[in-house]
Amino acid sequence: MNTYFWIIFGIFFLVIVFTFYRRYKMVAAMSKAPVSDKLIILTDATFKKQIAKGVSLVDFWAEWCTPCKIQGPVVSELAEEISDQAKICKLDVQHNQRVATELGIRNIPTILIFKEGKIVKKFVGVKTKTVLLKAIKAAI
Repeated sequence: MNTYFWIIFGIFFLVIVFTFYRRYKMVAAMSKAPVSDKLIILTDATFKKQIAKGVSLVDFWAEWCTPCKIQGPVVSELAEEISDQAKICKLDVQHNQRVATELGIRNIPTILIFKEGKIVKKFVGVKTKTVLLKAIKAAI
């Protein structure tokens, strides 16, 4: 019985190591995705001016957040595709806490869509490009 325990334990250990390794590789690949030139990086100082007119999508994120690293390339793709129709922005909540606190951002990634400075749609968690594109088109 002791031998079976160690065999099962060894297999279980290898499965766990392999799972974490795959996740690490996936996140590392996502982190290296290029950031769009059309993406607007917001700060506490520039936030209100940027969202005041037109339609704006703002991705609230942080460097240490794994789901944010997955959402980031999706937001960059949106910026490349529809920056002529809406502003696509990112705000790092770790370095710009005032805006995040004022808006009650408690979980990241959170994506807010603004029209003329007012929130029209809120998403929490990772969302696909299709979902975000549909929400932006509805706001336009």
